[in-house]
Amino acid sequence: MEERTPGRRARLRAQTTAEIKTIALKLMADGGADAISLRAIAREMGMSGSAIYSYFETRDALITTLIDDVYTSLVDRVEAARDACPPDDVAGRILAWGRALREWALANPEGFRLIYGDPVAGYRAPDAGPAPEAAERACLALTGLIAAAWPHAERLQSGGDHRWSDFAPALVDTVRDAFPDLPPAALALALRVWGRMHGLLALEMYGHLGPQTHEPAKLYDAELFDLIRSLGLEPH
Repeated sequence: MEERTPGRRARLRAQTTAEIKTIALKLMADGGADAISLRAIAREMGMSGSAIYSYFETRDALITTLIDDVYTSLVDRVEAARDACPPDDVAGRILAWGRALREWALANPEGFRLIYGDPVAGYRAPDAGPAPEAAERACLALTGLIAAAWPHAERLQSGGDHRWSDFAPALVDTVRDAFPDLPPAALALALRVWGRMHGLLALEMYGHLGPQTHEPAKLYDAELFDLIRSLGLEPH
C-alpha cells in the first residue's frame, strides 16, 4: 500500500494539472488570453485560491507551461507530416509541413492564438524564454527544409543583401551550429517562407477569410504550391 501511494498521488496531481490547463484554454477561448486567471480556474474547479498555487506559483508560470505544451504539440504534428515524405522529396515535405500546420491550427484554435496571437497583457516569460526546446526544434526543422531546397532556390532569390548581423544573435548561433554552410540569405528565405505559410492561415483563424471565400483550404493549397514553385521545386 505504501508503495502505491506515491504513484496515486502523482497521477492525481497530473490529472489536476491537466484539468487546470484545459480550463485555462477554455477561459482563453471565451474571453481571450487576458481572461486566464488562477483564481478563475480555482473557482471553476471548486478549489481554494491557495490550493491552486501549489500547482502553479503564478499565472505567468501557467502561461509558460501552456505555451510549451502548445508549441510542442504543433512541432510534433508538422514534423510527423514532414517525415511521412521521403527525404529527397523536398517539395512534398514542405507541402506536408504547411498542410499539417493548417490542420493543427484548425483543431487547436486557442493554442494557435496563444502562440501566434496578441501577447498576453502583463505576461513576462522566464529568462530562458517560453518553450525554448520546441521553438528551437521548429526553427531548425523549417530551416532544414529550406537548406534542402537551397540548391534550387538560391538562383531565384533577388534583392536583400542579407548579413548575419540582420538577425538575432541567438537565432544565428542556432542556425549556424546546425547548418554551418548555409548563408544568411537562406535564413532570410526561411523566415519569408514561415511568413507565407502563416499569412493566409492567420486571416482564416481570426475570421477574416470567411466572408471572402467558401474554400479557404483551396486558397491555402494554392499559396503553398506557389511558394514551392518559387523555390525552384515542382510539387507532385
